[in-house]
Amino acid sequence: MGGTAYLVRSKHGNILVDCPAWNDTTLALLEQHGGIRWLVLTHRGGMGTVSQMKQIQSQYGCELLVQEQEAYLLPQIEVTSFQRSWSLSPEASMIWTPGHSPGSACLYYQSEGGVLFTGRHLLPNVQGQLLPLRVAKTFHWFRQLRSVQLLLDEFTEETLHIGCPGANTGFLRKQRCVHDLYQQLRSIDLTHCKTLQPQ
Repeated sequence: MGGTAYLVRSKHGNILVDCPAWNDTTLALLEQHGGIRWLVLTHRGGMGTVSQMKQIQSQYGCELLVQEQEAYLLPQIEVTSFQRSWSLSPEASMIWTPGHSPGSACLYYQSEGGVLFTGRHLLPNVQGQLLPLRVAKTFHWFRQLRSVQLLLDEFTEETLHIGCPGANTGFLRKQRCVHDLYQQLRSIDLTHCKTLQPQ
């Protein structure tokens, strides 16, 4: 499925969404944009290695934010954990969306009509649509579907426009994001999804 990390540039402090490959190119990009204030983890697969996260924290003095049900996986690292949501700034917040993993979460950023960094909660299918995908590693499929409903209840067409997934981005055919995200979520038949088997 691959993995994709994002850098969100913000006047309140830059946010790194999931661990990128830690190399000179990544380091140069982060330095060019003034480092990072937060490293947020959307799921356990976005953590990278312990030494990598320690290096990022040491390099930038950033705070590492993770949902509490994933935090126990990082006993050697100083983390900030949250239950249902956590506000990083007036424009950015983490939302617990369990299902893919127990502590799966999304970062919401109030820009461009609302951007949701979905981790592996929502992924592109082969047609480039952002959906909950039931895979062999899915922790709890029905909770994941309830988390989709939570997003539909929490947002509107005016507040949720762009989706940035944490994997499968090759299916987006170099677009790197999905537009009209709320419309796509509204078109999902969640009742039918309950009958789907792992891919």
